[in-house]
Amino acid sequence: MAKKVLLFGDIGIDDTVALIYAYLSKNIDVVGVVADYGNIPRENAIANINYVHNIFDTPKIENVKIIAGAELSMTAEIPKFYPEIHGEYGLGPIIPPADGAEVLSENFYEVIEIINEHFDDLIIVNIGRLTSLATLFILQPKLMKQIKEYYIMGGAFWYPGNVTSVSEANFHGDPIAAQLVLSYANRVKIYPLNVTSRAIVTPEMVNYIDQVGKVPLIKTLLDYYYNFYKKRDPSVQGSPLHDVLTIMAVYYDDMLKYESFPVYVVRSLNGTERGQSIADIRPFGNLEEETTAVIKKHQIASQLDYPKFFNHFMEVMTGGNFE
Repeated sequence: MAKKVLLFGDIGIDDTVALIYAYLSKNIDVVGVVADYGNIPRENAIANINYVHNIFDTPKIENVKIIAGAELSMTAEIPKFYPEIHGEYGLGPIIPPADGAEVLSENFYEVIEIINEHFDDLIIVNIGRLTSLATLFILQPKLMKQIKEYYIMGGAFWYPGNVTSVSEANFHGDPIAAQLVLSYANRVKIYPLNVTSRAIVTPEMVNYIDQVGKVPLIKTLLDYYYNFYKKRDPSVQGSPLHDVLTIMAVYYDDMLKYESFPVYVVRSLNGTERGQSIADIRPFGNLEEETTAVIKKHQIASQLDYPKFFNHFMEVMTGGNFE
């Protein structure tokens, strides 16, 4: 039976590929997408989602609701965007038609309607900044604590960050929201750079998908994405699909191993440590007293079975034409 997913994303290239993967997969039923600021501005994220919907135009997605999420973080800072990594619209070099760029009315409260409609079996997947999700914990704390499961892409535990030496982008972009969610959400699984950086899709894989798959968009997106990573690190073998791995884990949890630790996100707005994710591995001490935050234990993905990732990804993206 397909898993019902409410997706929160800041809709960069890897978010877009994650959305495409979910639409192609028979095991995932996306019931709503919350478009947030992050990699690109919110209005561009909405245009991206509309563009992808128009490409598919299938019964599976005709009832997927697009929700206008956060435009700003809880830090009250001016957001920084990353077109050099993701393109202006999170589509690499592609600029969607103007008729898909309309900004929705402020319909954020429809998220609560979606949650209530699918309450018994809904899974929330957050692959962008956590501002919108944190807002729901402020508005509806009792409801949000009862969600079946949370899958969150974020953090870097005992691993280099991708914004600072210790901080990953989703937690760094709004560390206040990240800690708020981790303080109050139950049944959370975190997918940090430790494992998502290993979810590599090589140019050879992309070319094969382009030859036999049904989504020509994939090659354009991932070639653009890979070119950025290749310039930054010539030794890289392909594109790390952080967000794709996170949504894949909703169904293929056997790809990963987890460790459970108390987790804290540094809420400082300045310095290298901003947004740093800390897992307390000590058998002593009290992280809650040390940080003045509500601290919970969460499951942190720590190992990835790459052959399983490879097979699951290629099967879905080629329409079952992979052997």
